[in-house]
Amino acid sequence: MALTLLHPNALILALAVLLDLLFGDPIYPLHPIRLMGRSLAGIEKALRRIGADGYTGGVLLFLILSSLWVGGSTTIFCFLNRWKVAGFLFQLFMVYSCLALHDLLRHAWAVEVAARESDLEGARAAISRLVGRDTDKMDLAACRRAAIESLSENLTDGFVSPLVWYVVLGLPGLVLFKVASTMDSMVGYKTPLYLRFGWCGARSDDLLNYLPARFTWLLLAFVALLLPRASAGKAIRVGWQQHSILPGPNSGWSEAATAGAIQRRLIGPIWAKGVLVADIWLGDPNDPPAGDGSDVWHAALLIGTSGVLCASMAVVLSRW
Repeated sequence: MALTLLHPNALILALAVLLDLLFGDPIYPLHPIRLMGRSLAGIEKALRRIGADGYTGGVLLFLILSSLWVGGSTTIFCFLNRWKVAGFLFQLFMVYSCLALHDLLRHAWAVEVAARESDLEGARAAISRLVGRDTDKMDLAACRRAAIESLSENLTDGFVSPLVWYVVLGLPGLVLFKVASTMDSMVGYKTPLYLRFGWCGARSDDLLNYLPARFTWLLLAFVALLLPRASAGKAIRVGWQQHSILPGPNSGWSEAATAGAIQRRLIGPIWAKGVLVADIWLGDPNDPPAGDGSDVWHAALLIGTSGVLCASMAVVLSRW
């Protein structure tokens, strides 16, 4: 039965994507990813208590968390699969819980709704749910740019990568990816407390997103061929030339491709804790900065269409 989990189920994947698109990801205390985060925090606390707070501790955290969640989900499936419907519903629940396209689009659109009402404080509050930078210095254009950046970056690790790893390794691969992603978001910081302890989680997340990030670049360029006011050529060129502007090996691919595709420049001045930490622009130098009333819409159309196309490809591949 455990080996069944290594083979993706096309019907389950199609239903999970449909549920995500229709309803998003409900917020409740027993959500699997929330539980994963709580278990991570507990294991981290125990490891630090015994002095395992360096590289070794970070590796142990990854091994323990992976064993707990990959092994646990496999065990639960094997038990429930005695009753086929129960096993089917459990796997559907897990796959649905690991996808986040609807919520990504919804949070970004909340920024645009506030911006269209000239509600600067509302736009700042909405974008603060997506980014960690200071928002008090951001005008409406900067809020819109940040929303587009969050859309493009999170398309990879919030939707494309989970689909890829489910297709490649079934439910265990999907859960393993979410373990690495959760570790990166909770301990993958370059601070004195986490520089060594979070190294394993950050590098594991980089590794598992490596191929999906580059696939997303090509996917965005292809979708740009189909959309008005979009440029596939700029998506390819800007993605290739400017992906390394952003830190990390992966996030720049989708952000640069999006900037090229919608023919707008992204990023601009970024403040964190009162300090100007970045003042760079991503995109064709001849394009205007993103920030007008249609830019978030065009980016959301690009990202949403790319996500749906990727999901369709994943469902087809899952049938093989």
